[in-house]
Amino acid sequence: MNKRRLSALSVVILLLAALLPVGVFAASEWAPHVNYQQGDQVTYQGNVYSCLQSHTSLPGWEPPNVPALWKLVSSGSDDTTAPSVPTSLKVTSKSASSVSLSWTASTDNVGVVAYEVYNGANLAGISNQTQYTVTGLSANTSYTFTVKAKDAAGNRSGASNSVTVTTDPANDGGGAPAGDKLLIGYWHNFDNGSTTLKLGEVSSKYDVIQVAFAEPSGQAPGHMQFTPYNATPEQFKADIARLKQMGKKVLISIGGANGHIQLHDATAKQNFINSMKNIIQTYGFNGIDIDLEGSSLAVGAGDTDFKHPTTPIIVNMIDAIKSICDSFGSDFMLTMAPETAYVQGGYLSYGGPWGAYLPVIHALRDKLTFIHVQHYNSGSMVGLDGKSYTQGTADFQVAMAEMLLQGFPVGNNPNNVFPGLREDQVAIGLPASPSAASGGYTTPDNIDKALKYLVKGQAYGGAYKLVKTGGYPGFRGVMTWSINWDAASGHAFSNPVRNTLDSLK
Repeated sequence: MNKRRLSALSVVILLLAALLPVGVFAASEWAPHVNYQQGDQVTYQGNVYSCLQSHTSLPGWEPPNVPALWKLVSSGSDDTTAPSVPTSLKVTSKSASSVSLSWTASTDNVGVVAYEVYNGANLAGISNQTQYTVTGLSANTSYTFTVKAKDAAGNRSGASNSVTVTTDPANDGGGAPAGDKLLIGYWHNFDNGSTTLKLGEVSSKYDVIQVAFAEPSGQAPGHMQFTPYNATPEQFKADIARLKQMGKKVLISIGGANGHIQLHDATAKQNFINSMKNIIQTYGFNGIDIDLEGSSLAVGAGDTDFKHPTTPIIVNMIDAIKSICDSFGSDFMLTMAPETAYVQGGYLSYGGPWGAYLPVIHALRDKLTFIHVQHYNSGSMVGLDGKSYTQGTADFQVAMAEMLLQGFPVGNNPNNVFPGLREDQVAIGLPASPSAASGGYTTPDNIDKALKYLVKGQAYGGAYKLVKTGGYPGFRGVMTWSINWDAASGHAFSNPVRNTLDSLK
């Protein structure tokens, strides 16, 4: 495009902009690596700029540096007009620890850049949208909220109408999102050939995002590290905050196939606790996910009672997770993603990796939000009926899930029974595509059959028959490895599975 055409186009854009009402949407702070569209407004160093050409921003392309892309609309120092008062503030949802609010947008002579949400006289949060979720509240407690609009020059509107709401009574759901059936996905903090996806680009169909992974740093036994792969720490924290405002939960997962973690002694345990608490606090994660594989967990010789483990790496891991959970309060989420051998595999044999997660699950069951065993890369497994079921089938999903819901004798010993978990504590884990795992991919049709049987008792004619024929209405949902593989397949997993989950509410 030559300069003459650019100049003409700029004039047309500015003329059109002059005819449009200003301040009816919230301008956000300019940032690199963002897809800006023609007409978008941003703030930068207190000034407001309007986008002249659609482009993806890069470092060095700050609005003052590229007049071909950005036009100065208003200098912050020239603006003394406050935005209009936000109206129609209302509560859209609530839980024991959070309240979601929405309101009608304010207008301004230049543009609203933020909305400040107040809990009484205290600032509870800032949003660049006309909605916000206030978290960290106490159960069964009354709160009064108002909202003020703010422009780039720092002018604030008066307070909106106030709304008073009482949070729900305390429950056992941890800090899990509202809603009966959850779609949970792992997001790669690395490139494995699926697709490189920024955290902020995760599909809105997911309720819980497991960030994979925090891993051992090698600096000291038990010490963990996490560095965002394709974003600065500031950008990554902003993405987490934005997802949380949308009602999503973002957890940090430990382990994975390459994350070998063993806490052999008290020093390693304390290093693990300190480093994980620092990671969680730094980025604002909602919880921790335990995805230990390989030899990270193994039952030692002579350790035969899962209710009273003696193997140091198991005892220390239990103590460490308890300490971390207790540090963050009742809304802190704890999830687990073991392989089938480490859980259901303990039915026939207990020792080494077989059943090695059982003492961890049992010791932490009062803190556990939910578990989603990996129903893939496992081969065939035996169900409660003593029959073997092949991964990737509807029967496999139902049989493996009901073992956790009903409980089972460990090591086939009727005097050593693993008690079943609550319905809302159990989900199933599945590959998002055939490329996501070496085995266990399950078609959306078979996922649909399995879920409808598990939740509603709606039989599909399979070989496995539910012990509880009416199903488990409180069953939690589905996890997938992974969000990235799902995106690479055009969301061929999340779209149909989300539809099934929604039909079960």
